[in-house]
This record gives sequence, C-alpha cells and structure tokens, in this order.
Amino acid sequence: MQPIAIGVLVSSDRAAAGVYPDRGGPAIEAYLTEVLTSPWHPVLRLVPDEQALIETTLIELVDMVGCPLILTTGGTGPALRDVTPEATAAICGRMMPGFGEAMRTASLADVPTAILSRQTAGVRGSSLIINLPGKPAAIRTCLTAVFAAIPYCIDLIGGPRLETNPAVCRAFRPAL
Repeated sequence: MQPIAIGVLVSSDRAAAGVYPDRGGPAIEAYLTEVLTSPWHPVLRLVPDEQALIETTLIELVDMVGCPLILTTGGTGPALRDVTPEATAAICGRMMPGFGEAMRTASLADVPTAILSRQTAGVRGSSLIINLPGKPAAIRTCLTAVFAAIPYCIDLIGGPRLETNPAVCRAFRPAL
C-alpha cells in the first residue's frame, strides 16, 4: 500500500522569515503519528500570511500532490494578516462549518479567547482541508475534538481509507 500524502500547511510570516522555528507543523505531524495506523507521509509547506500564496499552496496540495487531507496551522485569529480561513473558503467547493464549531467548543474549555479563533474546514474535490490554530496545545485540543469524523468524511468525498489507533481515537463509521 502506497503511503497517503497528508498536507501540512503552516501560515506564519515570522516562521516563514526564519524569525523563530515553526512549532505548529511538528505538532500536527506528532498527532498524526499517534492517531493514524494507515501508512502516511507529511507534505509540509511553510508560507507567509499572504492569501494568494496560501490559496496557491492549497490548490497545489490538492490538485497536484493529491493530498486527501490537508491540515493548516496559523492565520485563524482576528488580526488583519490572519487570512487562512479566507484562502480556504476561496478554493473550496463546500464549506464544513461543523469542524470549526466543534474545535472552538473544545477550546473554550481551556481558554476564553477561543471565541476569537476562526477555524473552519472545507472540501475541494476529494480533499478535506481543516484550519487549525497555531499553538501546539491548541492544535492537539482541536484535532482531538474532530478527528473521529475525519476518516468518514474522507470516505464520503472519495478519498483513501484512513485507519486510526483506537487507543487514541476511534474513527466513526456507520454500521453497514
């Protein structure tokens, strides 16, 4: 079985400029390593907070690389340069607002400023794109809140079957 390419897109002006090391991408990769039992490999991209560049990179990860799942980190706050949700919405055919709602609800248990986050998700072709916050602890909280639904969503849009480690996350699939 060919390893599944999973996109990890980091949107950060400062990390892209080398001002500090990215911690969001490694946090996503660590979570995926724990939760997935299907063979996979990360396809990492690090870009500044520029909407056109984020859009182009998402399109590349979906249309050229063929990633059935793309997890973004960064650019989901209310600051003027936080444009990842806008870029995601611009290139997706369908938005999946339930992901953002569930992630914010889970995050509110940890921090009252979770309501400032604009995480969202959308589908482009056979790919699911999910916007995550930039802090590693928040990434874990958000992925834990929604990951059980991700494999089935990917099934429904025609992507490859993702299997999870039930000790970490039991993927939901309806009984046939």
